[in-house]
Amino acid sequence: MADELDELIDFLSNSSPQVRGAAADIVRGLTGDSDGLRSLAARADRALPALLRLLASVGAGGAGEAAADSLVNLSQDGDLAARLVVLGAVAAAMDVMVKRGGEQPKLARSLVMLLVNLTQVESGISALLQVGDEKVQGLYVAKLVRSFCRSSCDSEGECALFFCFLFSLAVFMLFLL
Repeated sequence: MADELDELIDFLSNSSPQVRGAAADIVRGLTGDSDGLRSLAARADRALPALLRLLASVGAGGAGEAAADSLVNLSQDGDLAARLVVLGAVAAAMDVMVKRGGEQPKLARSLVMLLVNLTQVESGISALLQVGDEKVQGLYVAKLVRSFCRSSCDSEGECALFFCFLFSLAVFMLFLL
């Protein structure tokens, strides 16, 4: 199975959108169970950058959603979340949220869940708050608040997710002051 999984990860970067989409769907399925998560975590050096590139690609469509869902599942592991932060996952998620979140509500929801997972590690919180760069510090939070205020929630659970996330950020920011 090792060879097939390596080949599958290669397909995430294929030039054909259909191949990338099919590979992303399969990876999303693999992240739905513990064996698949373990196998992908063992290949995180290749899988995480490929999923982030797919997420950030403009024409990703459904493949972008599948990549986001996969990253949500993988980022539940603290070590993988920290690696994703180092790879720039917070910036990538925010960029995609701002550019395509309004047009793709499912993608936006997955990105919020990804940010929730990434901010479970200290480096993720610092990346989201942009600590250390005074020119832009807090800009991501402002963009999230603006995005949430402009969006409509499809369900109470979805609204609760957004507001819990914002509340958690607000509490953390109080500790910084």
